[in-house]
Amino acid sequence: MQLSDFNYDLPPNLIAQHPLANRTDSRLLEVQATGEGAAQLIDRQFKEILTLIRPGDLLVFNDTKVIPARLHGKKETGGNVELLIERISGDRQAWVQIRASKVPKTGSIVQIYNQAGETFAVEMLGYDGRFYEVRFPDNVFGLLERFGELPLPPYIEHLPDGEDAQRYQTVMAKNPGAVAAPTAGLHFDDAILRTLSAQGIHQAAVTLHVGAGTFTPVREEDLSKHKMHSEWFSTPPTTLTAIETTKQQGGRVIAVGTTSLRALESQALTGNSTGETNLFITPGFQFQTVDCLITNFHLPKSTLLMLVSAFAGTDNIRKAYQHAIEQQYRFFSYGDAMFLSRLKNIPS
Repeated sequence: MQLSDFNYDLPPNLIAQHPLANRTDSRLLEVQATGEGAAQLIDRQFKEILTLIRPGDLLVFNDTKVIPARLHGKKETGGNVELLIERISGDRQAWVQIRASKVPKTGSIVQIYNQAGETFAVEMLGYDGRFYEVRFPDNVFGLLERFGELPLPPYIEHLPDGEDAQRYQTVMAKNPGAVAAPTAGLHFDDAILRTLSAQGIHQAAVTLHVGAGTFTPVREEDLSKHKMHSEWFSTPPTTLTAIETTKQQGGRVIAVGTTSLRALESQALTGNSTGETNLFITPGFQFQTVDCLITNFHLPKSTLLMLVSAFAGTDNIRKAYQHAIEQQYRFFSYGDAMFLSRLKNIPS
């Protein structure tokens, strides 16, 4: 398939710039994938997720935690530079995206500063064709806490504030390392998680540290030429056991977000429970673990739009997105959600 197959026109006013008052206030579009091009679409409120998930089902969340990954600094020449962590590669090293009038050379020093007037120096180590590797003088996480800024997505137009610090983070976040939130999880609060548990719905977690590469546009019209960015993931033994038990007892594995799905399907495909994944899911992919998916609406021409098209059917997703636009759903990170059932036997 071609990149142009995954394009759509979105009115800018439908891009959610702020979260709703409560996490569970969002709308939910149920997409029953009964056949390719024949999906049944049902408009719901997110709280109705309680009626869509059955006792014995397993919800799998991504428990990654967003870090303050945006840094501001100056080059040795005095020019401004912005660093956005892509992923942390060691105690004192990270791969970053750089925004500057002219990118600093390998071996040069960038002075990072914060509003308190403190500074520290990072050294430019190299470039892999997409991201730059830099060396920090101390533990990366500790320096980010003092100097970093919450990395809101590029389509959110305001500077991060106190509301974002709380709401651009899931209530189950505990393992720091992501530079973008696993946004499907933003719709859940503690109360709805307790209610789900009381209804006999099981919960498990994976960790996938979402990288800034998730926002990198696909530039190849021929999708077979696209190089997917890598992200670190871990699927605990307890989660694998819960999946096996759920399947044996006839329950469904429901991934909360595309990141949870990629972690689960990466493990199923490779047998590796921990490591780097650059799994690029496009129509024709044979899913082995996930039966249903809770997800937000994704950007045009994005790898995530390709993933949900592979899961529920390309024509079904086109139909669902057109419906969502006509019904004024809110899009992207702070937007509304979908509940997708997997379309069986999608031809490759």
